[in-house]
Amino acid sequence: MSHERRPPLGIGLIGLGHHGSRYAKHLVQDVTDARLVAVCRRRAEEGSGLAFAPTVPCYADYHDMIGDPLVEAVIVVTPPALNRDICVAVAEAKKALLVEKPLATTADEARTIAQAARGSGQIMMTAQTLRFDAAIQMLRQRQSQIGALQYLSLSSRMEPHGMSEESRGFGGRGCLLETGIHLLDLVRLVTGDNVQTVACEMDVVPPDGAERRISGRLTTARGAVCLFDVSRVTSGRVGRIELIGADGQLSADWCGQRVIQISARHGAGDWPTRTEPTVLSVLRAFVRSVRDGLPPPVSIEDGKRAVEIAEACYASARQGGRAMRVAYR
Repeated sequence: MSHERRPPLGIGLIGLGHHGSRYAKHLVQDVTDARLVAVCRRRAEEGSGLAFAPTVPCYADYHDMIGDPLVEAVIVVTPPALNRDICVAVAEAKKALLVEKPLATTADEARTIAQAARGSGQIMMTAQTLRFDAAIQMLRQRQSQIGALQYLSLSSRMEPHGMSEESRGFGGRGCLLETGIHLLDLVRLVTGDNVQTVACEMDVVPPDGAERRISGRLTTARGAVCLFDVSRVTSGRVGRIELIGADGQLSADWCGQRVIQISARHGAGDWPTRTEPTVLSVLRAFVRSVRDGLPPPVSIEDGKRAVEIAEACYASARQGGRAMRVAYR
């Protein structure tokens, strides 16, 4: 029996900053069942600016790029303050969508995107890249070894970015949306439950300024407690999740690429993991979902719920750390 080879998926990329260029490079060099057919950037008159793809058509207006008949799917890697209008335009054009995290800068904007996605009937995915990290995946594979989850803790600490808030495009918000959004998504992933209440404190609360330090406590609907801290105040990076279960403890370090287990029942373990580009894994998963009609591994709804949790964190911080219920809509 012969199998006809399908043509590669035509992808248009909006946003060619540092992160967007990584997507472009993987599409051109590493993803065989998709091809980069168009890009969109503010300085379109300079072309794509990609040494590895100098002939790819470059648009100044994202509406024109989305309308290109060769573009079957769109990847959005823009400052998140721009995501709502772009994602809605993709949904209205009935084309598949992959959008970098965070999905939006506010819960209301995220809900608008999610509503448009539901009405489009297309494959739409949020690029919560940390889900695809090798250490996180090994943690998930070994999670059953520690028994019933008692509580968990997560940390993400990074150096100051040195960019102006206006140029970053987070709507005046800071590290919780920029990097902490990964942690908010992971809580839902590893507990299999929605966060119900949050209690958070920040060094400064938007709109008075963009937060650089936040700590808090999240509680899921079934009562799992999560302690977390996020910051951009120190040199060096820490990225860690620790699960404390009835039969042991398990931690994953995605900066050091290592998973450690402590268990009287199952014994100790220390496993290095291999660093692999998570953007490439995200791209392959997205392309596979679109070509095969499969549900994406991270939905737009997942992206929306992470932003809704963040919204409740900001509300709690404005109230001096008072516990707030997360509003999912």
